[in-house]
Amino acid sequence: MITPDAEALVRDHTVYSCVMGSRAFGLATDGSDTDRRGVFLAPTPMFWRFEKPPTHVEGPAEEQFSWELERFCALALRANPNVLECLHSPLVEYAGPVGRELLSLRPAFVSRLAHRTFVRYALGQRKKLEADVRQYGAPRWKHAMHLLRLLASGRDLLRTGELTIDVGTAREELLAVKRGEVPWAEVERRMNRLAEESDMAAAGSSLPAEPDRAAVEEFLIRTRRDSALAHADG
Repeated sequence: MITPDAEALVRDHTVYSCVMGSRAFGLATDGSDTDRRGVFLAPTPMFWRFEKPPTHVEGPAEEQFSWELERFCALALRANPNVLECLHSPLVEYAGPVGRELLSLRPAFVSRLAHRTFVRYALGQRKKLEADVRQYGAPRWKHAMHLLRLLASGRDLLRTGELTIDVGTAREELLAVKRGEVPWAEVERRMNRLAEESDMAAAGSSLPAEPDRAAVEEFLIRTRRDSALAHADG
């Protein structure tokens, strides 16, 4: 259950918010939910107490999830797929001054670490799908669709240096998987091909080996300092 303090952080201190999920991926259908993700900046004085502000907040709206800025940056520096995709959503609902600077730092977060994290995440999800096939005779087709989408997105990031999350012309092909119209053996073949292409793309990728941690840390420290000064002036 969301606490009043946590709700206030999202309500009053959000610096960036966007729509994610199927709507951002270009895979929405009539029954699709609207998944909202955001970043809030906890006022610096909150960190001076024994009880620190939360690193993330679920809600207050349905299908809403927000990270505190430092946690968001830490995950993005580690090439967390969900967080990197949030940073590249084509459906931005709000970006204040801090949020706009965060968006301007997108290149600082992107590195060849994405090869490991995207493929590793996909492998974990694939094992769950395979367990479903063994137990029920079929995977959760929606999850299979999103796994193919994620593998293609990670491959293209390594190839081009840009993270594009809208599936574009692959929409109908992926929705056919969601509807269970593609045999599981063919889905597995596509997964294998995408993983192999990701490996090849990583070998020749122009992305840096590591993210620009210093640039992100400088942004975070400056933002915390500005927050402290604003509190003192207030």
